Amino acid sequence: MPALNPPGKLSAPSMPPLRFRGIGRRAQTPALLCLLALLSLTACKPVGPDYSRPGYQAPAAYKEAATAVLVPPPNPENGGQWRPASPSDGMIRGKWWEIYQDPQLNALEERIATDNQTLRQALETYLAAREQVAAARAGLFPTASAALAGSRQKSSANGPSANPSRLTFNDFSLAAQAAWEPDFWGRIRRTVEAAHAGAQASAADLASIDLTLHAEMAADYFELRGADAQIRLFNATVADLEHQLDLARRRLDGGVATEADVAQARTQLETVRAQLADLGIARAQLEHAVGTLAGQQLSGFSIPPTPLDLPLPKVPLGVPSQLLERRPDVAVAERRAAAANEQIGIAVSAFYPTITIGGGGGFESLHPGTWIQGPSSLWSLGAQAAELLFDAGRRRALTDQARHAYEAQAAAYRGSIFQAFNEVEDRLSDLRILEQESVVEQGAVASAQHSFDISNQRYKGGVTSYLEVLTAEAALLQNQRTALDLQTRRFVASVGLVRALGGGWDTSQLPK
Repeated sequence: MPALNPPGKLSAPSMPPLRFRGIGRRAQTPALLCLLALLSLTACKPVGPDYSRPGYQAPAAYKEAATAVLVPPPNPENGGQWRPASPSDGMIRGKWWEIYQDPQLNALEERIATDNQTLRQALETYLAAREQVAAARAGLFPTASAALAGSRQKSSANGPSANPSRLTFNDFSLAAQAAWEPDFWGRIRRTVEAAHAGAQASAADLASIDLTLHAEMAADYFELRGADAQIRLFNATVADLEHQLDLARRRLDGGVATEADVAQARTQLETVRAQLADLGIARAQLEHAVGTLAGQQLSGFSIPPTPLDLPLPKVPLGVPSQLLERRPDVAVAERRAAAANEQIGIAVSAFYPTITIGGGGGFESLHPGTWIQGPSSLWSLGAQAAELLFDAGRRRALTDQARHAYEAQAAAYRGSIFQAFNEVEDRLSDLRILEQESVVEQGAVASAQHSFDISNQRYKGGVTSYLEVLTAEAALLQNQRTALDLQTRRFVASVGLVRALGGGWDTSQLPK
């Protein structure tokens, strides 16, 4: 819009007027046709490559998963047919921690969604990224502004544009302006798509953090319960050693034992008591970790002792091809690759001219009474095209940079897939080997218990020294503790497998 000048000095509009009622139809027809042509160009395909997800061929089965042939039951007598299971039927869903059937764990996991500040931070980051999409989409539409002004002015009597009849005057103006940059080459559309992909990546980041927090909660909780199981074992061992010490003292009083037997029994008892106290340190730290993840004030937070006596559930695996859709970190890498691809189109659009359409209009008068009247109106309409002719290769370099950035993100996406399969295979092998080790260790516990019982009987019968009893009891305690540690590690590995599989999340939960 032209600048508003004092009365009598208004500049002429930059383009001839387009009349829309009755007069000058021959003049308005070419202008309307040009405008329609410009509008049709905005629907053209954006420049630059369209995105296609980087290819990856998932294996047919997990290496470490046991291959079992599922035989369907016979058809029912009424002639009906059994529905074959869908690959997604074996997937964990939603609140995956409920497969452990532990109400206390369920309650702690629920607190993460409402009280954990790390998750809250990730949520706000996603919300900010979502607003960036709306900000980018606004570029597809015109911008408009309006201004209302009133002033009283005095011009110089000796100035070049002085009007002797009116050196002092009022100036009232009401003006509006609009400008639009049609998205001929797709720069704005590519920007919107890049922002959209970035927002989806942020949403997947949120899901990844959520999964990590829930998995850490479950792992710490099971380690806490494993510590409780060991504390129960050590309490029982302390009670047994106190009985052994009392027996050694009575045997000493009866003249069938020595001071060395009593000293050895006392040493063993105090050693186990010290180890029991050390377990208390580990339990306290685990309780603090659980409380922090749950967003609780630690001064008033506690978990009652609950030894780990749960059955270990089987984690449904699904098929390997589903892993690409179930891991939020893989989705993050894929969405960032999509955003990087859109940057190529944005860079390519810089080789094309920038076209802007603008116009303005309003009213200006010396007197309020004639302000909003036809003779006081003014308007302008125009268009501008600008093309950069020489930039010493800057645009080409930026385009190549965008292409290399996309290739880097595509490689990062494929790398995240390799890492995902690696983690699943690791957790599967952990569970398989730990199960085998646990079976062997149970046999060792049984053997150590039998050895301790024999040594205890031999000592009571006066056949052997108390040193044999101490050796057998130490071996029994060590094997029992190892068995409990293996049980805890199996639960933690089970949680790790759920995390490696993506929990109950999949890409259908990404915002559209």
